[in-house]
Amino acid sequence: MKLPPMIRSATAAAVLVAFLSPLAFALDKVTVMSLETAKKLAAGCEAKAKEQNWKMNISVVDSGANEIFFEKMDGAFLGSREIALHKAQTSANFPFPTRFVEQLVYGKDLKGGVVPGFALVPGVVAFAGGLPIMSADNVHIGGIGVSGGTADQDETCAQAGLDAGKDALK
Repeated sequence: MKLPPMIRSATAAAVLVAFLSPLAFALDKVTVMSLETAKKLAAGCEAKAKEQNWKMNISVVDSGANEIFFEKMDGAFLGSREIALHKAQTSANFPFPTRFVEQLVYGKDLKGGVVPGFALVPGVVAFAGGLPIMSADNVHIGGIGVSGGTADQDETCAQAGLDAGKDALK
């Protein structure tokens, strides 16, 4: 028996609503990186950089490694823009600091790591300055990458950004 088109359409719509409603509800509960939060993280990083007289490029990306916010401080190296982005993307794609990638690739003593080929993956950065962004309930929601100083300065600056944005990550 063939149903009239209007009944078929209504039935299809009801099935779709019933199927998609739980998915839509689940999306409401997923913590995502907002532009406002990204700006707070960058502001915390910038404050630390100014305090230390560092000139930094700061990139904040979401869990898909898509850049949400970028800031180039006055006097920061132009070439460090891409490095900051790739540090942020590395820490968004993998839930650990880029310093850990460095240790995997080169070893803690820089005499060879357990995964040397990891550094050859396009977009992966194997030196400090990128940190994962975790929500208060420990959900990996993005990465922050900083470049313009030494690797240690970059990482210190990124950590200052995370510390400054801690309330926004709740």
